[in-house]
Amino acid sequence: MELRQNTSLKNYTTLGIGGSALYLIEVSSVDQMKEAIFFAKEKSLPYLVLGKGSNTLFHDRGYLGVVILNKITTIKWNRNFVTAGAGYSFSLLGVQSAKKALSGLEFASGIPASVGGAVFMNAGANGQETFDSLVSVGFLNDSLDYKEVKKEEIDYGYRYSSFQETKGAIVSATFCLKEEERARNRQLEIIEYRKNTQPYDKKSAGCVFRNPSEKSAGALIDSLGLKGVEIGGACVSMKHANFLINNNQASAEDFLALIKKIKQLVHQRAGVELEVEIRQIPFEG
Repeated sequence: MELRQNTSLKNYTTLGIGGSALYLIEVSSVDQMKEAIFFAKEKSLPYLVLGKGSNTLFHDRGYLGVVILNKITTIKWNRNFVTAGAGYSFSLLGVQSAKKALSGLEFASGIPASVGGAVFMNAGANGQETFDSLVSVGFLNDSLDYKEVKKEEIDYGYRYSSFQETKGAIVSATFCLKEEERARNRQLEIIEYRKNTQPYDKKSAGCVFRNPSEKSAGALIDSLGLKGVEIGGACVSMKHANFLINNNQASAEDFLALIKKIKQLVHQRAGVELEVEIRQIPFEG
């Protein structure tokens, strides 16, 4: 394992915001994950497992604990089943499965998450969600016991899985896909659409707000003319209003202030209470 102290977290999230972690450990196997969690517990420190950091906002002071960078990137294909390490790129998995004419993960293409992060959040887009094709999850609990958890044993819903309330680490996931010749074409259509409608070239954490029942959060924010609104270095994307971007060395404080302003304006003008989707990591865990 690679252990680093007082490491800036800006380079480990897609948003590029955050102070330093007291400890950062990079792991590439289940055994190393066990060692990293044991290290945190031995020092009586909180720990956080991080994939690609695409849905994460760290505090400006950083994280007073152990950030475990999940780099478990194993991959195994068995006909229409695939088992991927939790650190494997979810986007790459979407591309590779589509190239094999396997359908179910086309929507993953372009989502800047790890497999573990996608399972954790039940990531979704284009009418599909991670749990639609999920079979089971390899999970290492806080007592360092490994278990293969079946989908039926997991509570999940819109941008939610019960892993969000369970200490431990997702280390792998198995998916069952369907043979379909059009999978590759559909995947290419999805990625082209995203390039045209989302700020791929900017630092962002993905969609900031969950979609309310009334209309999509992006359409709602856009309808109020909030595209381009800035606080400090944080800005509402001109391309997609549910993306807030790090425009100029934004701080977490800038980002949270902009979130608060959008929530207030949407509530005042549209009567809708927006719910934040991204994970906000406190300094003391």
